[in-house]
Amino acid sequence: MPEPKVFPQIRFERPPGATEILLVRHGESEPVVEGRDHPLVDGHGDPALSPEGRMQAERLGERLAHEPIDAIYVTTLRRTAETAAPLAARLGIEPRVEADLREVHLGEWENGLFRQKVVERDPLALRMMTEQSWEVIPGAEKDAAFTARVRVGLERVATAHPDQLVVVVAHGGTIGALLAQATGSQHFAFVADNASISGLVITPERWILRRFNETAHLDAAAGD
Repeated sequence: MPEPKVFPQIRFERPPGATEILLVRHGESEPVVEGRDHPLVDGHGDPALSPEGRMQAERLGERLAHEPIDAIYVTTLRRTAETAAPLAARLGIEPRVEADLREVHLGEWENGLFRQKVVERDPLALRMMTEQSWEVIPGAEKDAAFTARVRVGLERVATAHPDQLVVVVAHGGTIGALLAQATGSQHFAFVADNASISGLVITPERWILRRFNETAHLDAAAGD
C-alpha cells in the first residue's frame, strides 16, 4: 500500500519581485520645553533625539546589523537620520531621503504644541482621537492628502528595490497610516513605539503585513 502524501504547513516566502520593508519609528525625541521652540523644516518641528532616543538608535543598530539589508531610507526630519545613523555606520550604507514619508503636518499644533494639547486632554485632541482624524487640528494636513502622500513615498521605495530588504526610518503617524492602508483598518488603529520595527511586503497586487511594533531589542536595554 503506498505511503500517504504528506503536506507540511506552508511557510511564508517573499513573492518574486516583492520588496520587504522594515518600518522603523524614530527614537524618542527631545522633550518639549515651554517657551522654547524646536527648529522648523518645511513647517515641521524638527527636534533632535533625546539621550534615551540615541540609546534606542544604538540598540536598533545592534538588532538589525546582521539582517541582509540592501538600502536605508530616512525622511527630511533629523530624528529619523539620527535613528538610522548607528545602523548605517555598521552596514556601510548611506541613507537615502524620501521626503514623502515625513510626518503628518500638524498645522497650528506644530513645534510641540501637539504634545501639550494631548497631555492636557484638550477638547480638540479628544475629538481628534474619537474621530481618528488629523484634520480636526486647525491648519493640519488633510487626512486624504496625508494618506496619499505616504503611499506614494512607500511605493517609490518599493519600486526601486524589487527582491530586496529595505529599512525605512519614519514617524508614528506615517507608519500608522501605512499599516492602516495595508490592512484596511481605521486610521488610528496602529500606534508604533519609538524605535520599534514593523514590516510590510509590497507587491504590485497587495501589501502584506508581516510584523508590528517589535521592541524586544529595547526591552534588553532596560534590563542592563
